[in-house]
Amino acid sequence: MLQGMTSEPELQNGVGTQDAFQRLWTPHRMAYIQGENKPTGPGAGDGCPFCAIPEMSDEDGLVIARGATVYAVLNLYPYNGGHLMVVPYRHVADYTDLALAETAELADFTKRAMGALRSASGAHGFNIGMNQGTVAGAGIAAHLHQHVVPRWGGDTNFMPVVGHTKVLPQLLADTRKMLADAWPTG
Repeated sequence: MLQGMTSEPELQNGVGTQDAFQRLWTPHRMAYIQGENKPTGPGAGDGCPFCAIPEMSDEDGLVIARGATVYAVLNLYPYNGGHLMVVPYRHVADYTDLALAETAELADFTKRAMGALRSASGAHGFNIGMNQGTVAGAGIAAHLHQHVVPRWGGDTNFMPVVGHTKVLPQLLADTRKMLADAWPTG
């Protein structure tokens, strides 16, 4: 045990004292918890971040690659490092409403995302999918988006299980550049 530390839990009164990682403060998560950047309505003009991102630079929007009908973008609130989404430019909520070209490019970009993540980070596996509708867990139900979450053997450790906190070893801007550089062309 480190000098000055005891095995007894410290009582928290007021601000408290430094506690050598007995708590991991993650104030940046409050933006997600409070719904920052959530659309105010179902329309494309109702504050949809997926409609706004294509107007930004790749760096500012965390865009990894752009296609004719879809783009790949890092998730601001990732489950794992490299967690990205494939998003149609068109503001459409339901998978069945995609045009054939959008469906084909969404599938192609999903394959490319897997290739880029394997190449750049050595991902062992993936969780791939989309939540259709708010009741199915879609955070932004009005604009369809497919998640591509890289996984590694042993990537679930005590932090998310016990601490309910995900530790990401790389800044989003650095992850965006790494994946953009590894994005397969053609």
